[in-house]
Amino acid sequence: MDDFEEFVRAAWPGLLRSAWLLTGDWHRAEDLVQTVLARVYGRWKRVRDDAPQAYLRRMMVTTYLNWWRRRWRGEVAFDVLPEHPSGDPYSGSDLRISLAEMLASLPRRQRAVLMLRFHADLTEAQTAQAMGISVGTVKSYTARALDRLRARPELVSLVTPASEEASP
Repeated sequence: MDDFEEFVRAAWPGLLRSAWLLTGDWHRAEDLVQTVLARVYGRWKRVRDDAPQAYLRRMMVTTYLNWWRRRWRGEVAFDVLPEHPSGDPYSGSDLRISLAEMLASLPRRQRAVLMLRFHADLTEAQTAQAMGISVGTVKSYTARALDRLRARPELVSLVTPASEEASP
């Protein structure tokens, strides 16, 4: 099983980034990757000869979608509401924070499609296969998610220079 350890060392950063895009939280992302790796460990001899990255991505998406069904997602009351970032349009960190918040507001399947299509760089057909849905569904989820993101004024103000906003 030394080859499994080598694979995990090499694939861990990419798997963690993919999991973070799904969950929006580093701790839950680590839990997701660890859960998937623990499940695949027993099947490693069969998986390693095929396409382990694709197999793990599919397992990660299905595990993430199953977690969503099982976990309580109710509101949690706070005494003090958190502050939002001030929004310097030229700061990359504000863009990342805003984009992470916007991704978190998407439905889970749309978010999973965006992660697979644009982060994992899969084709529509590969994304459909990884999620077990049709190519048409991948297209509609992608279009809806991108429309929702484009409709957010805070994203437009972060990625559009001030000179373009002022022109008619």
